[in-house]
Amino acid sequence: MHTIILKSYMKNSFAFKAFCLAAILFTAATAYTQNAAFKVLAFYSTDVERDHVEFANDAVHFFDSVAKKKNFVFETTTNWEYTNDTMLKKYDVVMWLNEFAHTEEQRRAFERYMDNGGAWLGFHVSAYNDKDTHWQWFVNFLGGAVFYSNNWPPLAAKLIVDDNMHPVTKGLPKNYLAPISEWYGWTPSPRLNKDVKVLVTLDPANHPFGKKDLIQEGDIPVVWTNTKYRMLYLNMGHGDQVLTDAVYQNKMIVNGLMWVAKKK
Repeated sequence: MHTIILKSYMKNSFAFKAFCLAAILFTAATAYTQNAAFKVLAFYSTDVERDHVEFANDAVHFFDSVAKKKNFVFETTTNWEYTNDTMLKKYDVVMWLNEFAHTEEQRRAFERYMDNGGAWLGFHVSAYNDKDTHWQWFVNFLGGAVFYSNNWPPLAAKLIVDDNMHPVTKGLPKNYLAPISEWYGWTPSPRLNKDVKVLVTLDPANHPFGKKDLIQEGDIPVVWTNTKYRMLYLNMGHGDQVLTDAVYQNKMIVNGLMWVAKKK
């Protein structure tokens, strides 16, 4: 009889302790969410080009670590159907790591999100558009920029920091050597749009740039913002070397996220 009571007590005690621990963890998680500076939802795909998947995997780990240090909520999804009004309104920043919205429903939801003050941080192929994309709003969102060329294979690149007093690029030198990536050329250059602020440009000293596919010449912005929106585009995002420069590039990427999140 006593043994049964003791076992029952111990069982209930363990259950009670487990309940208390779960309650504490839930309360802590809730408090963390409530006290977080902002919330980010990062979209990515796992069935795209391998180098783009590698970057996304690195970026998820990178931003997860940054979130803990900077006190913001960082959540990820591979389900692009979450690009809808109900889901997006829960987040202060939407991040596209290696893909973009495809369906008309997703596109319209993203447009409404941005037109109503949402924030976007996009990398590399997330800005890809051409004659077959048929999304004029997005072209305008990028400052009129349409993809027209790239270098191949991926290479490290000399970059010019156009404005090292801007919050995104503050503290960066006038020039730096960026880690290996694939670099895109755009037509017309987004710099020609009065609403665009170019922050970093591919140094013409790189030209001709590439071995198989060449960027021969031209103005090639690689980081810019359309000042009509809370947005920042960074051309970096191809392969597993992008986030290896903690001194310059990683600092700029973190600055960029913090800037679009807080920009009014």
